[in-house]
Parts: sequence; structure tokens; C-alpha cells
Amino acid sequence: MSEPIPVTRAVGHGTAKLMPDVDRERAWLLTVDGAPQSYVDLDEPTHLEFEYARRLGHVLDIVAGPGVPVDALHLGGGALTLPRYLAATRPGSRQHVVELDRGLLELVAEELPLPAGAGVTLHAADARAWLEAAPDDSADVLVADVFGGSRVPAHLTSVGYVREAARVLRPGGVYLANLADAAPFAFLRSQLATLGTRFAELALIAEPGVLRGRRFGNAVLAGADRPLDIAGLSRATAADAFPARVEHGAALRDFIGGAQPVRDEDAVPSPVPPAGTFGIG
Repeated sequence: MSEPIPVTRAVGHGTAKLMPDVDRERAWLLTVDGAPQSYVDLDEPTHLEFEYARRLGHVLDIVAGPGVPVDALHLGGGALTLPRYLAATRPGSRQHVVELDRGLLELVAEELPLPAGAGVTLHAADARAWLEAAPDDSADVLVADVFGGSRVPAHLTSVGYVREAARVLRPGGVYLANLADAAPFAFLRSQLATLGTRFAELALIAEPGVLRGRRFGNAVLAGADRPLDIAGLSRATAADAFPARVEHGAALRDFIGGAQPVRDEDAVPSPVPPAGTFGIG
């Protein structure tokens, strides 16, 4: 069998590259303009390489009983890592993936095809525009992992956006987002305050060094209108190969402090990462 070779292609928002992992036979790293976007193992879709993806996976594991199918909406496509994970862990799930970059979607569909019967439908569209046209009460879980370059676009950070997300989720549904920030966490705190306008239950998952202000890094936010299994989530994240901490309740309210929800007219993109933060060189 010939060795897999890297694939490079100009897509809508930069240059995408698929690089094979020498340690795993059918695993690939997707980068766009040199920044890692996704990691996929076609033979083992439950393998989540990136720390933030593992944390999103831990929450997806508790949104319903083990193996129960869900209707999921993914804003941001990448290499479809989490849709593949849900298709494997919750067979029969129906999933929609919204990705602005049609060229990227086509590259992934061609080079890293989804398994037959995965139940995943791809849409090339702006995340908020698609969300605003989506029907009420149509998703059990919504995963937002949208970055324009290395920043979350401003129109996906406001109370207007969160209102639409909550409308599309069914009662008991769970909202998840991957964000990035550093101390003093002005962006992260404002995003939690914004989520709090629609979701009574909030949780924040991040590496302790990030929460202590030692470095810029990813944070996973969860919102719901029902209690989440915080104890189970805390056990899973603490036992992970990349341990993380779950903040919720009074401690999270203290973290949010006086931060205010973000109005559409005041929305700004997430902070610019320090040079080299997400680079691979």
C-alpha cells in the first residue's frame, strides 16, 4: 500500500492542507493557512486529538443517555470531527453542518469521506444566516466552533445570535461553543453573560493554566435550560489525558462578575491570539 501524501488546495478563505499522521494509518490533520483546524482518524472516529474537541466530546456524551440518537446542528465544519464522533457514539443521529467555506467542505467530502449512512447533511452558508432560517425546536444540541481565521466572528457573539440559538434548540437542548481568550477574560466573561440571557444553566471547561491566566487558550462553554450532569462532566474532564476544570454555579457567577451581555451593535470578534498560539511550526 502506498504511503498517503499531503493534499494542498486553495479554498474560499485561504490554503487548506491535509497532512497524514505518520503514527496512525488513516488519520489526518487539517490546517488552513498553517493553523490547525481539525484532526480526524477515519478508522477511529471516536479519537479526539485536540484538547478542546475532547472537552466538547465529554459534553456530547452527557446530553442524552448513552447511545441515544440526537438531532445536532454544527456551526463550523472543519474536517467534521465532531459530526463523525456523534455518528459513531450515537448511531441514528441526524446532523446538519453549516460551513461558510464551500471549497473547504468539498475538499473534506472528497478526501475524508463520511461513512455511508452517517446521517450528516452539509450546508455551505453563513452560520448566523442559516440559524435564523432554521425551524424552531429542531435541534437537541448545537455546537458552535466558528473561526474566521483565528477569531470568532462578531455576529456570533451577541444576544441576538444567542436568542436564535435558543429558539432552534428544543426544551432541554444544550448549546456548546469553543472560544479562545486569556486573562483578564473580558471576551469570555461577556460571552458567558450573553449566554446567561437565554440559558439558566451554564458551565465553563478549560485547562487550569488558562483559567489561572498563565496563557491564551481554548475554553468550552455550555448552556442549557435544565441541570447538566456537572459531576459526571467534572470526572470525565479531570481524568482526561489533558485534564481540565469545570466551573459552574456560584464560582462561575463570580468569574462572570459585572460583565454585561453583548448587544448586536456592540459585538466584536474574539481577541487576536498571540503570535504562534495556534501555529504548527
